[in-house]
Amino acid sequence: MKKYATETKWALIFCAAALAWMVFEKAMGWHGPKIEQHPYMTNIFGLVAIVIYVLALREKRQKLGGQMTWKQGFMSGLLISIIVALLSPLTQWITHSLVSPEYFPNMIAYSIDAGYYDSPEAAAEYFNLQSYMMQGGIGAIIMGIVTSAIVAIFIQRKPVQAA
Repeated sequence: MKKYATETKWALIFCAAALAWMVFEKAMGWHGPKIEQHPYMTNIFGLVAIVIYVLALREKRQKLGGQMTWKQGFMSGLLISIIVALLSPLTQWITHSLVSPEYFPNMIAYSIDAGYYDSPEAAAEYFNLQSYMMQGGIGAIIMGIVTSAIVAIFIQRKPVQAA
C-alpha cells in the first residue's frame, strides 16, 4: 500500500480542496443570492485541480529519483482520479448535506426561472444528491484522465543518456 501513498495523499488533498472550494462558493453567494453566477464561477476550480495534479506528479517524479516517463505520470494521475472518484459520493454528501443544503432547492428554482426546465420535477431529476454523486464520480474519471495525460507530458523527465 505504501507504493500508492503519494497518490492517496494527493487524492485526499484534492477532495479537501474541493470541499474548501464549496465553502468558498457558498460564501461568495453562488449557492444562494448569486446562484446565476454558479455555472460559470464553479469552473474556476479547474485551475485548482490542475495545480494539484502538477504538484502530485512532481512529488511522484521526485520519489522516482527525479525521472518519470509519461506513462508513469499518467498512471499516477489516473490512480489519483480513481481515488477521487471513489470518494466523490462522500464529498458530494458533505457538500450538499452539511456545507450547502440549500443548493439544490435554490438551483431548481433558478433553473426554472431561467427557463432551463419547465417544472420543479424536471429540474429535480438533475439537481439532486444521487445525480451529483454520479456526475462527480464520472467527472473525476474523465477530467482526471485528460488532466493526467496533459500534465504528465510536462512533468516527465527521461533518464540522461551517457555519452
